[in-house]
Amino acid sequence: METLYFVVLIVAAFWLGACPFALWIGKWLLGKDIRDYGDGNPGGRNVLRAGGRKAFALVLILDIGKGVPFVALAHYYFGLPDVMVMAVGLSAILGHAYSPLLRFKGGKALAVMGGVLIALPQHEILISVLIFMFLAFLLIGSDAWHGDAWRVMFGTTASLIYLLVAKGVSLEPLFMLCVVAILAAKHFNDLKTRPRLKGRLITWLQARKTANVGRQ
Repeated sequence: METLYFVVLIVAAFWLGACPFALWIGKWLLGKDIRDYGDGNPGGRNVLRAGGRKAFALVLILDIGKGVPFVALAHYYFGLPDVMVMAVGLSAILGHAYSPLLRFKGGKALAVMGGVLIALPQHEILISVLIFMFLAFLLIGSDAWHGDAWRVMFGTTASLIYLLVAKGVSLEPLFMLCVVAILAAKHFNDLKTRPRLKGRLITWLQARKTANVGRQ
């Protein structure tokens, strides 16, 4: 029965992840195709660019929610092994990133990844990603979508390195490696531009340095 539960959950997680809520809500609430805005990505950020803050908030909640239910069911209800629980989470991320409903041209999967990390019992993964994403926000400037792509990759890759050091070769870093690979594929074009290291922390340090020179 364990195998049957796993198969059902992994398929269900994929198809829930594949539901393009951002595209649907953009059409229903805004009357717009959000792929005509920004970078053309069928994700929540382009809902915001299309002019709908409330619609964006709804999409964000729904996209995060994609990653939660079947991962939670796999662990807390069915008690599946951790490797199966993580596979269900990766299935949800893949469904969003490569949705068959969009001819396999899905979103960039950041929100659904957050939902999966919330639902996973290994909370250290979520905490490490949040910490390193915050550092990335401080260190890397935003240049259209390129800065955001580098922030995402910095945060997740740094989390992977931390997990490798802290856990060794185990399920947690293996799961994170798969996540990094998916995100790198989805952000590939944006990563062709070098990151601009003028984030908030560096700007603050430069301002302090300028102020100190002015006092001398």
